[in-house]
Amino acid sequence: MPGAPNRPPEATPKTPTPPVVSITPRQKALHRLAPARVALLLDLWKGAPSPELLGPFDKAETAFEAGDFSNATSALELLSVRFAEPRWPTLPEPFRFLRVPIPPPMPPSWNPDNALAPAEREARRARRDAEEQLQLAAGSLSWAGAHGIDTADLARPLDEARTLLATEGLTPAFYERLDGVWEGVRTRVPRPQASKARPPAPAPEAEVSEA
Repeated sequence: MPGAPNRPPEATPKTPTPPVVSITPRQKALHRLAPARVALLLDLWKGAPSPELLGPFDKAETAFEAGDFSNATSALELLSVRFAEPRWPTLPEPFRFLRVPIPPPMPPSWNPDNALAPAEREARRARRDAEEQLQLAAGSLSWAGAHGIDTADLARPLDEARTLLATEGLTPAFYERLDGVWEGVRTRVPRPQASKARPPAPAPEAEVSEA
């Protein structure tokens, strides 16, 4: 009505950002180690992944088995850098998520995540990681089935993890299902091995000339 003081528009209440469920160092390593095992067995390596790729993977496996999850993660980060090098074949989807991300050059102001509060930015990053994990798990089970490895029983916990993420978000129950899938993949998929070196060809016998 005329003469009424101007009232600022009522602020739309923000939906509270759900707390990020922290994962253990073991889980962090497992979530990269298990799909990396499958990635190194993909057909693009023709059965012989380079020792430069197997080296970091073997270090990660050794450290993981010893409970040294910090060094396992460091080795997996090195492997992710190697996967991104242009001298290697490009990993297919969804295994490209295992490469170190190389974002296009842009000013920080162009990244919408930079405008978010730290808690919201961390929650968004964790959600993105979880969605990538589901795609990696689905790709790993698909590869295993196509190569005669029985992982049919892992499809159910993967579906449950997908449903939990969609309905409840990142919860301990989500990671419980996801971890079960990755434990199964890691124990059933054979460990990548370097190709065996071919033995040198025997030297030709010298001909004996007749006197």
